Amino acid sequence: MDIRISGHQVDTGMALKEHVKERLQAIADKYFARALSAHATFHKGPHDHGFRCDIVAHVMQGVILKGSADAPDAHFSFDGASNKIEKQLRRYMRRLKDKHGNNVPAAPPSLDEGFDAGYTVFESHEDEDDGIPDNPLIIAETKVDIPQSSVSDAVMMLDLRNTNALMFINDATGTYNMVYRRQDGSIGWVEPKRAA
Repeated sequence: MDIRISGHQVDTGMALKEHVKERLQAIADKYFARALSAHATFHKGPHDHGFRCDIVAHVMQGVILKGSADAPDAHFSFDGASNKIEKQLRRYMRRLKDKHGNNVPAAPPSLDEGFDAGYTVFESHEDEDDGIPDNPLIIAETKVDIPQSSVSDAVMMLDLRNTNALMFINDATGTYNMVYRRQDGSIGWVEPKRAA
């Protein structure tokens, strides 16, 4: 498995890098015959107190795990993030194995797949009278593949990716749907109105 470790304004020493590699490889060996890649990024915590670790792991084609944690020490922040990923895997492993044919992942994606992101900053038009913009800036535009799945699998992917929303093509209807995490913690599901 390709494991990358980087720090944003944080020096990642050899001990931390070895700890990260050993733990991520152990998780991959425990749950997957062959995982693709993982990237652990360390940042300074809020107001330069403590550390934040973000982990993004591509464990099989179409399955992305994300976890993050804050702690006073870089090792502890990584342990918290990796524990979140392992907890998600334990919860969904049976469904992942059934969906992907008994733990045999598909061929790894090419380097061009999944990395097609463009970043554009569009200028806002300020009102000449008071200088307050009437709409926020659009900062980034990302192109992603939209998975085709059932609603329950989409909710599973939402949890595994640790995101607030996921657009998908519904297996049952063939239409674009979206699941999202509501402020109360429950899951919302948006489905387009069907023509009569």
